Amino acid sequence: MADFNYEKSVAAMGYSNICGIDEVGRGCLAGPLVAGAVVFDIVDSEWITRVNDSKKLTPAIRTELSTLIKTKAKNWAVGLVDAKELDKVGLTTATELAMKQAIDALTCLPDYLLLDYVPIDSWEQPYQLIKQGDSSSYSIAAASIIAKVHRDQIMTKIDSEYPEYDFASNKGYGTKVHMEALSKYGPCDIHRRSFSPVQRAENK
Repeated sequence: MADFNYEKSVAAMGYSNICGIDEVGRGCLAGPLVAGAVVFDIVDSEWITRVNDSKKLTPAIRTELSTLIKTKAKNWAVGLVDAKELDKVGLTTATELAMKQAIDALTCLPDYLLLDYVPIDSWEQPYQLIKQGDSSSYSIAAASIIAKVHRDQIMTKIDSEYPEYDFASNKGYGTKVHMEALSKYGPCDIHRRSFSPVQRAENK
C-alpha cells in the first residue's frame, strides 16, 4: 500500500509543493494517453485509506478514491495527448507532453516531482524517479487513480461512437474482442496507427 514516506523525506529537505505524477494508457491500441498530477499538503492532508496503484483497485473503488483525492489534495490536474498526436511525436514524447500538461495545469508550481520511473527531460526543478512508485508513493498512486478514472470516462463515452470495438469494457487495450473487431473492421479514428497491431489491421 502506498504511503507518505517519500513525500516526508523530500519535505524534510525543505520542499513544500511536492507533486506526484503518473500516466495511464501507454500500452493501449486506441484512445488518449492521460497523465495525472497531485500535490498534497504533507503536514495537514487527511489520510485517505486504500490509495494504491490504480491497476490494483476495482473501478468502483478508483472512482470513489478519485473524488476523495480531488477533495483532499492541495492541488490536482490532468494532461492528455490524443492518438493522432501520439502517432506524430512517438510514445516517449507523448508521455512527457501529457505529464508536462498536467503540471502546467496546476495552480501551484511544484518545487519537486515524484515520478513513476518516467522522467520529464524538459523539467528543470529537482525530481526523483521511483520504480513502481504508483505502489509506494502516496502522491504517485493518487495521480495514477485520477488519471485512470479520467481516461476510463473518456473511453466509455467514446464507446457510443464506435460500439463495435467494445471500448467501454476494454478501454482501448488489446483484448480478444477488441482484436477481433480491429481485424474485422480495421482501425477507427482513435486507434494509434503507429502501433504494430493497428498497422497490421489497417494493411490487411
